[in-house]
Amino acid sequence: MSTATNRKSHLYIRMLCEGAILLALALVLNALKLIQFTNGGSVDLAMIPIFFFAIRWGVGPGLLVGFAFGLLQMFIDGAIAWGWQSLLLDYLVAFTPLGLAGLFRFRRGGIFAGTVLGCVLRFIVHYISGITIYAIVAPTELFNLTFTEPWMYSLVYNGSYMLIDMVLCLVVFALLYKPLRKYFLAADIRPIKN
Repeated sequence: MSTATNRKSHLYIRMLCEGAILLALALVLNALKLIQFTNGGSVDLAMIPIFFFAIRWGVGPGLLVGFAFGLLQMFIDGAIAWGWQSLLLDYLVAFTPLGLAGLFRFRRGGIFAGTVLGCVLRFIVHYISGITIYAIVAPTELFNLTFTEPWMYSLVYNGSYMLIDMVLCLVVFALLYKPLRKYFLAADIRPIKN
């Protein structure tokens, strides 16, 4: 077996192991909610390991881990849903795009751009779910305000926890960037150039 084949096998096994460990960490962090909303949605640090994995290994593996997180969260966390459409959108479709943070792989500060992209895409999916599926509960009270338009309720409801989640992720990555810079830039797993 050639050295290149050995290195490729080693990296593949390492990717699988890191993916499993970071997925498990995301599920643990998901259970430690800082704020829990009654109709679904919460503030926690669960996206951090998913973004970290995606920025290290790229889009494909990142999308897979995001999808796996949404699937496992649906079963472990006790899904709050109004039908199969809500399950698909609010869990499987919403968490999969977090892996698109991998588009910024090998770029300085890529973790920050990837985090913003992933959070914005996740918000868009939750927003669409809110204006299509959860529109049946209008008018609804939230933050001592009554919302009669589903689009406004979905914007405020989903935007409130997603904005906090995004800011928390960005702050944690800012604190960790200098000591873990080599890992954020995937310098330890880059292909060796001849």
